[in-house]
Amino acid sequence: MSINLIFKIAAVGILVTVISQVLKHSGREEHAFLTSLAGLIIVLFWIVPYIYELFETIKSLFAL
Repeated sequence: MSINLIFKIAAVGILVTVISQVLKHSGREEHAFLTSLAGLIIVLFWIVPYIYELFETIKSLFAL
């Protein structure tokens, strides 16, 4: 895992937080929720290959 991934996740987190707060204060709570959900899905798409690799490593380590 590279440090670039951590910075990208942090940037998405900051951006989603700012957009969500702006939308909440303007009275659009539904859009704020959808923005948070979209940010979570984007980050999950980035992290899933690393989780898969971790499970494959554990599987080969214990020879299951």
